[in-house]
Amino acid sequence: MEKLLVCLLVIGMAVKAQICPKRCVCQILSPNLATLCAKKGLLFVPPNIDRHTVELRLADNFVTSVKRKDFANMTRLVDLTLSRNTISYITPYAFADLENLRALHLNHNRLTRIGNDTFSGMSKLHHLILNNNQLTLIHLGAFNDLLALEELDLSYNNLETIPWEAIQKMTSLHTLSLDHNMIDYIPEGTFSLLQKLNRLDVTSNKLQKLPPDPLFQRAQVLATSGVLHPSSFALSFGGNPLHCNCELLWLRRLSREDDLETCATPLHLTGRYFWSIPEEEFLCEPPLITRYSHEMRVLEGQRVTLKCKARGDPEPAIHWISPEGKLVSNSSRTVVYNNGTLDILISTVKDTGSFSCISSNPAGEAHQTVDLLIIKLPHISNSTNNIQEPDPGSSDISTSTRTGANGSNHTGDTKTNPDKRVVIAEATSSTALIKFNFQRNIPGIRMFQIQYNGTFDDSLVYR
Repeated sequence: MEKLLVCLLVIGMAVKAQICPKRCVCQILSPNLATLCAKKGLLFVPPNIDRHTVELRLADNFVTSVKRKDFANMTRLVDLTLSRNTISYITPYAFADLENLRALHLNHNRLTRIGNDTFSGMSKLHHLILNNNQLTLIHLGAFNDLLALEELDLSYNNLETIPWEAIQKMTSLHTLSLDHNMIDYIPEGTFSLLQKLNRLDVTSNKLQKLPPDPLFQRAQVLATSGVLHPSSFALSFGGNPLHCNCELLWLRRLSREDDLETCATPLHLTGRYFWSIPEEEFLCEPPLITRYSHEMRVLEGQRVTLKCKARGDPEPAIHWISPEGKLVSNSSRTVVYNNGTLDILISTVKDTGSFSCISSNPAGEAHQTVDLLIIKLPHISNSTNNIQEPDPGSSDISTSTRTGANGSNHTGDTKTNPDKRVVIAEATSSTALIKFNFQRNIPGIRMFQIQYNGTFDDSLVYR
């Protein structure tokens, strides 16, 4: 009986040895299985890894890509380490079967982008480590499923932006490392709902300012009241070209240990330590409108360009108010540019009046009005003789042409009414062929005006 048990044990060990990939070490820590393949010179993920593996270490190899089949059906995997390889490509849905994965280490590889499908289905992932890659792009939907994330490390990449909307929803996040990238803007309110965040590192980016956020004030209040230790919330933002004006006054008022943050601008604060500058030196300059269009007169239907330039610190935003007192926005007739220019593509009589240019920044506002007069087009007639010219007919349009469902024309069905002086011969959803059926030349007619309704904003358009 004892010999039988020994034989069964030997056979069981042999089976386990066959399951373990060549060069790897498999540890059975009942009831879990760990497969250790670090520093084995592997060029790809071994195909015969036990699908019941709970921990898989593939660090310090030469794996170049991750394929869909590499981790298929590994539903028990909790920890996956792929650090320090040469991975430059991850097949979409490569981790889709890892429904119980808690930690994924992809640091020190050669990834340049993260697609929308790279981390699909990883709803239980807590730690995502992507530092020291070559990332330049993370698609907007790449982090949508990572709502349980507690730690996200994107440091030492080439990122100019990240999916901020997805970050806002990571309410379990406690560590966010974005240092040593090229980020120049963080939207206001990004961290407002991240109640558990206690470490934010944006060191060595291109940030000129940090937006005020309730997260920072909340941490300050809790530290001041003794609920939290002052070091319980770590904010690192040194190595950025900080523009030390009134927009950073809120940050200067936070009580914390002095760090090596310095100001890059304005000129009189360049190189000075951020925390040594008195609050009264964090100043903003109110807007001043320096150039603007003067009174303009244009013919009805013509294009109109209104210009407004302003300076201030920070740079002012410019808005236009119409004569009716409404904010002008982009439409089928108007285009508002970031540089303060307003284009009215097709002017109408209702545009006559005073347009207001409003320049604003945190230090105040400046106003300037531009008067616009739209000259209504005259109806020209021949007044050089007493001969009564025949009436050219009204501008009503015959619409007997039918348009097919596919937008094609059926011109063979068109019948021109001889009583109509102006008719449509062809019509589609976006074009029309207009014919003028005059029996003879009519002296004095130098131009024709076509009026139609713009469907986008129901305004009259003239051509």
